[in-house]
Amino acid sequence: MSNPETDYIAQTLHKANALKAVLSNEFKSLKEQDLESFEVLQTQKLEILDFLASEDLTQRIRAYAKDPDALADNVALWEQVMALMKDCKELHIRNEVLINRKLETIRGALHTIQTPDPLSSVEVYDRLGKIRSNSRKNSVGNA
Repeated sequence: MSNPETDYIAQTLHKANALKAVLSNEFKSLKEQDLESFEVLQTQKLEILDFLASEDLTQRIRAYAKDPDALADNVALWEQVMALMKDCKELHIRNEVLINRKLETIRGALHTIQTPDPLSSVEVYDRLGKIRSNSRKNSVGNA
């Protein structure tokens, strides 16, 4: 005989496992710079997070807080859900750190390209598609 509460918690456990898998795949996509895969994973992650952040789940958790006897039947499942959510939090933080490092690298590269250095031999194109000279001209002095 199936218990609706146990089924719902089992579904929550399944979603938590799915979120952990998505976050692991997200990290792999970020490392490999596979943006197409990363975008697909974002859609999947949002669907899972919608379920996990649903008002229905919140209400059920509040009901358990008010009636500990109701939780007693499903304590093992809830403990698994909570452990998985802790793992997911750590995976999310790991992914965030990787994204921030990549952004800093990109910002540094853009800064290097955009800031003329007289000692640099890097040639950069201006807005008109012409090569910008390496030396800065003092346009204020000419005005």
